[in-house]
Amino acid sequence: MATSRSSSLSGGMSTPALLQQSTAAALFLLLLLAPPTLTTAQLDINFYSKSCPELEKTVRQEMLAILKESPTLAGPFLRLHFHDCFVRGCDASVLLDSGPNTPIPAATAEKDAPPNKSLRGFGAVQRVKDKLDALCPSTVSCADVLALMARDAVFLSSGPSYAVPLGRRDGLRSVANDTKQLPPPTSNFTRLAAMFAAKGLSPKDIVVLSGAHTLGTARCVSFSDRLYNYTGANNLADVDPELDGEYVTALRSRCQSLADNTTLAEMDAGSFETFDAGYYRLVAKRRGVLHSDAALLEDEETRAYVERQATGMFVAEFFRDFAESMVKMGSIGVLTGDQGEIRNKCYVVNSHH
Repeated sequence: MATSRSSSLSGGMSTPALLQQSTAAALFLLLLLAPPTLTTAQLDINFYSKSCPELEKTVRQEMLAILKESPTLAGPFLRLHFHDCFVRGCDASVLLDSGPNTPIPAATAEKDAPPNKSLRGFGAVQRVKDKLDALCPSTVSCADVLALMARDAVFLSSGPSYAVPLGRRDGLRSVANDTKQLPPPTSNFTRLAAMFAAKGLSPKDIVVLSGAHTLGTARCVSFSDRLYNYTGANNLADVDPELDGEYVTALRSRCQSLADNTTLAEMDAGSFETFDAGYYRLVAKRRGVLHSDAALLEDEETRAYVERQATGMFVAEFFRDFAESMVKMGSIGVLTGDQGEIRNKCYVVNSHH
């Protein structure tokens, strides 16, 4: 998923387009009325209908305020949800702090592992959780809060809305080593396919969920090996031949060394605050920032999807597909019933709070 985003790159851009009236409103309404057919027996879109009836309205209102204050957080919320679900399932383990929340005292939690050090938005998740606990104390899990915030981040960035099955419980474990389950940005398609299949996700899910890279930015260090010394022959002029030449020049002007771990580049240059199909147009032109973006062109099925969406004529199809794949991803390894707990604070298990 897209890496963390920075307001310094927004160039003073306004809040995501959906915060004003949009000509696509009718499409969004249609998607709301016709949610994905994919369901899970363990979760239920009406799970909180009696215990916290104002849940989704409250999350939406709070997300409006959060994104108005910090419009560059939309991508990070999506990334938080993805990084949560791919490690031990969608149990909010990514939100736990290092220390007593882990099986070993002072152990390092997921959020402090190298793949997660650039994650953002933790404070905003707790802000929404606190708002909900004021209405419905100890009722809504942090895992469900995160799933709803990811959905609203998409919708409030001009993307689709969709019904989110609910009823997740929060996990009791968070260990840095478990983040090995996350697909690295250097992945080729074979590796992506294997890691997604391990979570019950298909090649179509890979290409559809990669569309989330339409929001957000990537740190230079996550792709700079494509710009310098690509084959390891100690030649800084050696670049990834799969990258468009003009794009290499543009990226090099922004990322000027292999070790740059602070500078950010837009994943969907020109519209990185808007959820659209622009990402696919870039990938089709060999302008995907990450190895894993370029990898979508290695497989016949995913390449065909990229090329279809690159035409800009099937955005509604992408929105429907994205909604369905998000629901599918959001059902990975969920805890339900008496499993886990409903955390009072998302960053610490209840026994240590």
